[in-house]
Amino acid sequence: MNLNELRIKIDIIDERILQLLNKRTTVTSRIGRLKRKYGHGAYSPDREIQILRKLKSLNKGPLPAAALEKIYCEIMSSAISSANPVKVAYLGPQATFTHLAAQKRFGSQIEYISCSNITDVFLEVERDGADYGVVPIENSIEGVVTHTLDMFVDSDLKICAQILLDVSHNLLSKSPLDKIKRVYSNPQVFGQCRLWLQDNLSLADRIEVSSTTRAAQIASKEKYSGCIASALAAKVYGLKIIAADIEDSPHNVTRFLVIGKKDTGQTGCDRTSVMFSIKDRVGALHDMLVPFKKYKINLTKIESRPSRKKVWDYYFFLDLQGHYKDPGVKKALDELEDRCKFLKVLGSYPSGE
Repeated sequence: MNLNELRIKIDIIDERILQLLNKRTTVTSRIGRLKRKYGHGAYSPDREIQILRKLKSLNKGPLPAAALEKIYCEIMSSAISSANPVKVAYLGPQATFTHLAAQKRFGSQIEYISCSNITDVFLEVERDGADYGVVPIENSIEGVVTHTLDMFVDSDLKICAQILLDVSHNLLSKSPLDKIKRVYSNPQVFGQCRLWLQDNLSLADRIEVSSTTRAAQIASKEKYSGCIASALAAKVYGLKIIAADIEDSPHNVTRFLVIGKKDTGQTGCDRTSVMFSIKDRVGALHDMLVPFKKYKINLTKIESRPSRKKVWDYYFFLDLQGHYKDPGVKKALDELEDRCKFLKVLGSYPSGE
């Protein structure tokens, strides 16, 4: 075939794709109406992950799996917004890594609400100002985001999905590297770029701010200032990328949580997060973990946080493999509840992407 014939073939395929996309949207709109009728949430992480897993298993190429996922993210974003207009709150402002994570999960067709802190993200969802919220929970280098953990103590919101985002940090500025006297970013990001800063900007002042985007806003207005932020922040705030990929570890991943009011169904490959408190006695924590060994439930994370109600009183946060409705997990949690002072299931959600 010559070039013109191949282009005609592409045109025919595009017309067919357009017809199928509109047909799919018609069906998803009907699903949306049924969800509203029965009080179900517009976003179904369990169904979404099942669709993506099936498509990836059917995909024989040459379309890469990552490209397929991005295409379907936008298809499903359009479907959700056409059926039920959805609002998603995130830790802002625009161009933060939390914003990028939210867009990765929900696509571009959703209305996003920027919040100045993690507390406000929870409040927006609790007050129905947003249907869902996106907050950071941990970084592979710097560890857990304690503010997010603390919010779950008093909140009734559920974890309904997680988002894993490969994080790349960049030095942004309007000045050349040798002229930068101040660098702005948030504390976790400074921790992730210690070695590079020591080697390249050891004499510059490091000034902590609430977010990488706030850092970009300040650096865009101040002479001889720089910031560590995303490449998107450079575009939004008119800064140059002076140095790219300055994080100390090439395996820098941040995990985010999607919070909402609805439980997520089982997918066969799930994670459950719980929190509990224990009586202050010798061997108490060991006793809490015995049921998980008994029912062969794999624990993936445990964190402790002071309760702030009594000196040396702690809450424990636990991540485990499985859904809280799985028989083994349910038995383990029932036994844990009998042994501890307080237990809350924060949510079960798909464990992979």
